[in-house]
Amino acid sequence: MNIFIFLLIGLVAGWLAGVITKGRGFGLVGDLVVGVVGAFVGGFVFRFLGIGAGGVLGEILVATAGAVLLLFLIRLVKRV
Repeated sequence: MNIFIFLLIGLVAGWLAGVITKGRGFGLVGDLVVGVVGAFVGGFVFRFLGIGAGGVLGEILVATAGAVLLLFLIRLVKRV
């Protein structure tokens, strides 16, 4: 996959995750990092569950789900 597309998907996923979790976001770079890391987390979780997603829309959904999970864990750790 083209690195530009991967980063764009990560940026969209990070922004969507911030909107879904009703957070303020982490700025452009922070959202990109959350989205890219979330893409890895989402890919791992979805593969573990045996769920496949195809196409760019599927990749965005997987990355967003992973980013939401990541944000949940980050906020959980920040509370402790």
